[in-house]
Amino acid sequence: MNFLVLVHSSLHRLAKDVRGQDLIEYALMAGFVAVAAGAIMPGVATSISTIFSSVSSVMSAASTQS
Repeated sequence: MNFLVLVHSSLHRLAKDVRGQDLIEYALMAGFVAVAAGAIMPGVATSISTIFSSVSSVMSAASTQS
């Protein structure tokens, strides 16, 4: 959620900015954040999948024990 707030505030400042240098800096920053988020998300998805698989196997083992 904080990521979305950061992007929103950056885009809001970008829309109000009329200076060329700042515009380029904000565009580069937004591009870097987008590339970093894209690089991080697949790893997060794999980690979450691994956690859910572990929880599922523990739940299955617990349900078979009486």
